[in-house]
Amino acid sequence: MVILAAGLGTRMKSRHAKVLHRAGGRSLIEHVLRAASALTPPENTFVVVGHQADAVRAAIRDSGVGFIHQEEQKGTGHALMVAAAALSNREGRLLILYGDCPLVRTETLAGLAAAQESSTAAGAILTAIMDDPTGYGRVLRDSAGSVTGVVEQKAGTPTQLAIREANMGLYCYRAEPFWKHVQELRTDNPAHEYYLTDMVEILRRAGHAITAYRIDDPREVLGINDRAELAVVDRLLRDRKVRELMLAGVTIEKPETVTIDPDVAIGMDTVVEPSARILGRTTIGENCRIGACSILIDSEFEADVEVGPFTIIRKSYLERGAQVGPYARLRFENHVEAGACVGNFVELKKTRLGAGSKAMHLAYLGDSEIGPQVNVGAGTITCNYDGLRKYKTKIGAAAFVGSNATLVAPVEIGPGAYIAAGSVITTEVPADALGVGRGRQVNKEGWTKKRRELGHRHDSKPPT
Repeated sequence: MVILAAGLGTRMKSRHAKVLHRAGGRSLIEHVLRAASALTPPENTFVVVGHQADAVRAAIRDSGVGFIHQEEQKGTGHALMVAAAALSNREGRLLILYGDCPLVRTETLAGLAAAQESSTAAGAILTAIMDDPTGYGRVLRDSAGSVTGVVEQKAGTPTQLAIREANMGLYCYRAEPFWKHVQELRTDNPAHEYYLTDMVEILRRAGHAITAYRIDDPREVLGINDRAELAVVDRLLRDRKVRELMLAGVTIEKPETVTIDPDVAIGMDTVVEPSARILGRTTIGENCRIGACSILIDSEFEADVEVGPFTIIRKSYLERGAQVGPYARLRFENHVEAGACVGNFVELKKTRLGAGSKAMHLAYLGDSEIGPQVNVGAGTITCNYDGLRKYKTKIGAAAFVGSNATLVAPVEIGPGAYIAAGSVITTEVPADALGVGRGRQVNKEGWTKKRRELGHRHDSKPPT
């Protein structure tokens, strides 16, 4: 299998290779590789790279595929002429794909391969009937309906351009005749490039038949040339994902507003509210509710979890029945245990919140280990950074942390301890103790009256 991914993609108006642009949660080339991976092992797949070759290699290096470098990009046929040096000794079938066609399905590729294998033809081309095939090569047939060639848009006559059967650009050839004749490609066309489509006519002249495998929906092989087409393909890919989830028992309210990446898994009876973004490899259990406009990234949720609207959660684990939000932020590496609650405008970072514990309002808990049944009051802050290093705060089971407490790490609050509101805690508070770290209140009787009486005198000092 050869995947063509060497092009610049000038119409993308980008410094990045076209195949590295993302749609539907993956780069374009990743989508194509995943569709192809079910048909052949990675060691039999080769990606032709050229523009930003190193970046393309780096993006898909873990896939295990091989690479062929096309130094100059002189057309699709030229890419295969370059590949011939490495692949012409291979037998069997040669499947040719494009790296910017992320909508193609494994089933379609299998059907194309089967169409060639089940016939005596040297190759099979993928085609579709289009209402407007402008920009696509037209499939030429003889009076018996046999494929005789493909003519590109720039080279077609008015009669040929009136043909509605378009070449989708994917091919399956028998390797031996293809590699034998690929060097016969020429550049005698308006673009002065080596057209891969000319292989149909070349093989026909050599006495080989070419068959066609027609698909019903040409959108499946949409190529991407600019940002507008990228957005169209992104929407189609995401429509596929939300439909798959809804058919599996997930309720998605206003699915056209929701963004869900392809590797996301969501359990039955979970409800996803409008404009939620569920990204990366996030896994959500059954009977959860994901609030409107929330953003979940690479996180795991057990059953019965509730995420309030406008909540951001990244690389965190929420146990059964946990509640987070609205307007909460779990930055990364957090673990919220069963039944624990994280309320509005609370931020967690590298924190474990024990079962049944609560931090309901306006708190920052960083690098903290908090036991079960702890109450963290509004405005509590763990001061975990001294400008050089991060330090840990530990709070024991059933402790009570009063509002506006400042816990200066490293510090430990014992089980059952009570922290008075407004305290700055810098040393250990033993179990069941009251920790108070604040100045004693002083009331000065009549102070404001004296201040008012002196207010009209500019040279007077305020009362003490």
